[in-house]
Amino acid sequence: MPGAAARGLLREAARAASRKPTHRRDSEPPDVRLNDLDERIVHALAEDARRSYADIGAIVGLSAPAVKRRVDRLRAEGAITGFTVRVDPAALGWETEGFIEIYCSRNTSPEAIKQGLARYPEIASASTVTGEADAVVQVFAADMRHFEQVLERIAGEPYVERTKSVLVLSPLLRRYSAEAPPA
Repeated sequence: MPGAAARGLLREAARAASRKPTHRRDSEPPDVRLNDLDERIVHALAEDARRSYADIGAIVGLSAPAVKRRVDRLRAEGAITGFTVRVDPAALGWETEGFIEIYCSRNTSPEAIKQGLARYPEIASASTVTGEADAVVQVFAADMRHFEQVLERIAGEPYVERTKSVLVLSPLLRRYSAEAPPA
């Protein structure tokens, strides 16, 4: 049985499906499907966002201007939401990584969870989930003591009934770019 936040999200999705949307919110997935060429361009950018359009063109068989036009279109359609740099958390002093399951009080909305967690710089990602928990957050902390302090602060949020945490011993696999699933 899904948690309170997941149930709220499901109700919200059902209501949204029953009415015709007039515009896309940032939190909604883009209304675009990538073709094979677009996927190859996105994959090249995900591997290295600083890669030049000419370099990408050589990989996918297009001219640099053609790649730029496609990237501009993908940005305008919302398929590409930005360009970023990946930094090793340890280089920033974040030596401890963990995940915290959050179990919320009955009528807590996903938006309330998002607003509550947004002020924690230690949180790398937060998602509503299926199962008993309402949300799972990925936390980076300087050390165990810092992780414990973050955990206690999150547990003290008014909408949180309880938490459950696990610490990462060593990351086995991190993907920043994924191949398209088989058809």
